Amino acid sequence: MIIKNRLKLIKELSALSRLNDLYDRVFNPRRNNMSLPTTMKAIGFTRSLAITEQDSLFEFETSLPELKDNDLLVKVSATSINPADAKIRIRNAKDKTLELPKVLGYDAVGEVVGKGDNVEGFQIGDRVYYAGDVTRMGANAEYQAVDYRITAHAPKSLSDESAAVMPLATLTGWEALFDRLRVRPEEKKSILIIGGAGGVGSITIQLAKQLTNLKVIATASRPETEQWVRDMGADHVANHRNLVESVREQGFKYVDYIFNVADTKGHWDAMVELIAPQGMISSIVEFDGGVDLSRLQGKSAGFIWELMFTRSLFNTDDIQKQQDILFQAANLIDAGRIKSTRTTTLNGFDVETLKDAHQRIESSASIGKTAIKY
Repeated sequence: MIIKNRLKLIKELSALSRLNDLYDRVFNPRRNNMSLPTTMKAIGFTRSLAITEQDSLFEFETSLPELKDNDLLVKVSATSINPADAKIRIRNAKDKTLELPKVLGYDAVGEVVGKGDNVEGFQIGDRVYYAGDVTRMGANAEYQAVDYRITAHAPKSLSDESAAVMPLATLTGWEALFDRLRVRPEEKKSILIIGGAGGVGSITIQLAKQLTNLKVIATASRPETEQWVRDMGADHVANHRNLVESVREQGFKYVDYIFNVADTKGHWDAMVELIAPQGMISSIVEFDGGVDLSRLQGKSAGFIWELMFTRSLFNTDDIQKQQDILFQAANLIDAGRIKSTRTTTLNGFDVETLKDAHQRIESSASIGKTAIKY
């Protein structure tokens, strides 16, 4: 009798659960997106203009993004500015006018308000962070569609604006260290980070100090940037204006790894001189014209590019590794082992705020990163 009563209770609870689920699907607007608007505000460009010109960026109304099976729909709460934003704005419509506005923004924090059929590991209401996909609409919009495989739950210990500066730079630094340069955490070698005070340099210093045994030399040329890279954890600081001499003054004839996030061509001679025999150089900065790779032959040294967007551009088999990197980074942040590189916050999702952010990144004098709180 007791067993029969228990089975009856289980069946009743199961039926009630299915009823509740049905009610939730029909009447919960957050779950079925009934509460979402049909249009949204976005900011973009159709011509490559100087940022000070009126239409270099402009506001427009557009439909909410259509979700693919692997997509999350995110209500964006904060973003940040990266050199990629300025480069794309300056180059993508240099000799033509785009038919549809290009929306930038390659860092974001926000709330999941919709999801595709194949999404795993995320629920409506989750707070997420990501860098996104350069081929799709960016985060300079009220809502953004992003592949869940390059998205992770945002660090719990950071505000939206502090978390928003992290994804692109963290993915870039992590991939450069472990996927491109193939640093082994246990090896006691050296790395030179050229451009240590910027967003990518700042987080790469921290990752190298927390996850490897490398001696970190970072470049800086002003008292405030020198102090910044030391605060990030750099063991030594070199001046990029006389790089070879400055590195050797720190006691290094050669360095085992070089990660360049500044001027590849301008620093090429110094990198060739400083790289150790059988060393590796990685760079994120493209250049006009060529460099003579054969100058690395005598040292059997290598050169490899790092582009954070490669995995999403080509939908590589290991695309979900970016989710894993962001997951691990969030854990490191919440454990207090690495910190946000935010130094400035601009408030307001409007054209003037984004123009201000672009001017800051184009000055090449910023320290850390600038967040934009919507």
